Amino acid sequence: MTSPHFSSGDLIADRRADYARMFAESGEYAEAAELMEQALEQVPGWAAGWFRLAEYAEKSGQKEAAATALRKVIALDPADIFGAGLKLAVLGVTEAPATPPTPYVERLFDDYADRFDTALVERLEYTVPQTLAAVVRKYAGDDARFGLVSDIGCGTGLFGVEIRSNAVRLEGFDLSAGMLTKAGEKAVYDHLAQADLSLPAPASGLFADGPEGRADLVSAADVLMYLGDLAEVFPSVARLARPGGLFAFSVEDSGPGETPRLRPSLRYAHPEGFIRRRLGEDGFDLLTVERSVIRRDAGEPVHGLLFLARRRA
Repeated sequence: MTSPHFSSGDLIADRRADYARMFAESGEYAEAAELMEQALEQVPGWAAGWFRLAEYAEKSGQKEAAATALRKVIALDPADIFGAGLKLAVLGVTEAPATPPTPYVERLFDDYADRFDTALVERLEYTVPQTLAAVVRKYAGDDARFGLVSDIGCGTGLFGVEIRSNAVRLEGFDLSAGMLTKAGEKAVYDHLAQADLSLPAPASGLFADGPEGRADLVSAADVLMYLGDLAEVFPSVARLARPGGLFAFSVEDSGPGETPRLRPSLRYAHPEGFIRRRLGEDGFDLLTVERSVIRRDAGEPVHGLLFLARRRA
């Protein structure tokens, strides 16, 4: 049956949605879309149902119907917890937003927290925590000791586990309360707190429990692809890192280009030149950049860039 999170609250509509899902799982997307339309006749104010209809319509080649359903989602849910605005941009109907909606990112990772480690590491061959920690050690030395490491967008703490032996004190920040709970279970962080990296530094939450210029190393492992144009992130990191402090982070590689690109995965990919400019504008000197396959998506390799930069004195 339909999960409580997706439920319309109407038994008949939920039953039709379940049948629609079964058709979709068999690749019969047009039939799935037709059943979802019937379900929505019962419950026209069901935002999650309209989003599911958009998915089926898109996969059955009905682009205009998908766009109409996505606009309905936004009308019913202006906070856009489903990322319907991002989907419209992927369809080519609207311009890609500079950043994804915060409620969408928060819900995405709260829902994903319990299965995150298994899904990402075991099934998608996720490598960023290990490879990014290796980049840091290659520059600073295997036995380097950082007085304070600030792991922003720490997720379930996978990078924290990798860098703990090099950190005197380790703090982690994430938008998702569910992710922070999982990070706490790993017992490697000295401090964990919620923060919204899309907000300007005073409002982001990064400085609620500590001063500016405190971090010897700031890390952002597999985070920036959920933050779009990074307009607030790099200035915040510049305020968080001490002069001479390091900034280690990863992005998905968009290849040639000048600006970030929204992918069908609803993640942003960034060109190397764009990142270099952002670093220079916000007071960082680039130390090294490495290319790596950072995960697999639908069986295909996702290519990434791993950066290490230093905050100017």
